Amino acid sequence: MTGWGGRQGGAVLKLVPDGAEPESPYPRCSRVLRTLARAADVGLAYGLALAAGRAGLVVALLYLLLADGIFHGQSVGKRIFGVKAVFLPLRTGARFRDSTLRNAPLALVVVLRMMPEPLGLRAFLGGLAVIGGVEAWKCWRDPLGRRFGDVWAQTQVVDGRVVSGTSVEAQQPTGVPAGPGRWSRTGDARQHGS
Repeated sequence: MTGWGGRQGGAVLKLVPDGAEPESPYPRCSRVLRTLARAADVGLAYGLALAAGRAGLVVALLYLLLADGIFHGQSVGKRIFGVKAVFLPLRTGARFRDSTLRNAPLALVVVLRMMPEPLGLRAFLGGLAVIGGVEAWKCWRDPLGRRFGDVWAQTQVVDGRVVSGTSVEAQQPTGVPAGPGRWSRTGDARQHGS
């Protein structure tokens, strides 16, 4: 029997009933680390906007939308501060699709900035206050620290040191035999003098 995605022994997609939220085995991530990671990502997006000239806001928008899918659930800021976005039904790192869904509310603020002047700056500041305030309120009040974007994408930001529900053996490459003198993660550590 093939698993989800047509692979033999792959992850099985777990459907969430209507009106229910996916179960999470992960504890809430530190608010400080999450805020610092977002600040680093916004700073990088601002730098990209300045460096790209006329296309700067589009480049910043694309970065903010796709950032969490770059390193399998970690944007540059999340990687620096050791947090990760996890797709809850499969318990894997967030993909580009999940990243786009979870960051869409915050990227809307950049879209508002693209409006012609003098309305663009006012729309940006108003959107930042309203959308940023609602997302921060939801993150603060939720027991797992999930914002509306996380609810839509069925993701949760977790501490990167938290072990996921997958086994180490399932992630190892297959088909390469471990011979004498080779290191093997599944082999006995005493054979290698450790």
